[in-house]
Amino acid sequence: MTRRPVDTGDPDRLYTVTGGRSRADDSFDLVTLVVSECEPAAGLQSEHVRILELCRHPTAVVELAAELGLPITVVRILLGDLLATGRITARHPRLGQSVASHPDTALLQEVLHGLRNL
Repeated sequence: MTRRPVDTGDPDRLYTVTGGRSRADDSFDLVTLVVSECEPAAGLQSEHVRILELCRHPTAVVELAAELGLPITVVRILLGDLLATGRITARHPRLGQSVASHPDTALLQEVLHGLRNL
């Protein structure tokens, strides 16, 4: 199996898309759900328009990156632009409040064992 590089984008294009910025907004992790709050408007970058179209329903950041064919960092920069202008909202998945809210380890082991026996 031949490994391909993760970032196959043209560096010049990526530089142009982000306006030369390389620091992403830390408020977006891979599983943050993004929802568009408005329709695309004239004058937006094509990548911003595509994000707004994809986010009509809650969509994870990692799904956006895959759909756009862009590195995660670039997508996070673009999402930061849209968030700053109020065009999207971001919802972070909530973690359980306590260890008791997590599934029982023994149950997970049984499920794994059952799946391996299939």
